[in-house]
Amino acid sequence: FLLSNKNLMANKCPLLAETASHIGDTQVRNMGTIGGSTAHADPAADYPAALCALEAQITLVKKESQRIVLASEFFVDALTTLLEPNEIITEIIVPVEDPETGTCYKKLRQRASGFAIVGIATRLRVSDGKISLARIGVTGLGPNGFRATEVENALENTAATDADINQAITFLDGGVEINSDIHASSNYRSHVARIYTTRSIKTALERVSC
Repeated sequence: FLLSNKNLMANKCPLLAETASHIGDTQVRNMGTIGGSTAHADPAADYPAALCALEAQITLVKKESQRIVLASEFFVDALTTLLEPNEIITEIIVPVEDPETGTCYKKLRQRASGFAIVGIATRLRVSDGKISLARIGVTGLGPNGFRATEVENALENTAATDADINQAITFLDGGVEINSDIHASSNYRSHVARIYTTRSIKTALERVSC
């Protein structure tokens, strides 16, 4: 389905719709495309976090063939992806969420550009009072969008109490080369990333319909 169909997207894949609402300004949202943003792979872009959390599949096509890659594998480095020079993105496949899934995108916005100093996309599924599935996508923190798999593993099979969440977020920036620039130092980014991850997780839990 088309990202421009707001009602359909909000109902079927609310995380992607919510993330899109945080991008740039109205003019950018009206003119930009999800394929173009994904291919550009800006380290502070919003879509990579959501696509990683959604375990999105990205279809790459060239004259002779096509291939499908996971978003978490597609983003390699700053402005660098798995796209080859003769390939284009023709399709991005995201899941239709069920009622037991809660999602949220939280971001600290750079005021002038609208890019994310840090952005956290959360996708949680709850069963019998415990997290049965946790997917956390991160943007702005490192050189590329990525899935925080260690945080996910720490959350799953817990009741997501404050203590559980506090323990899980300690794994957020493990092994990540944290960005440092005129907008935020690496220490500041690491600190606010944990704050926004906590907020994103808690909001996603509130949105679960059990």
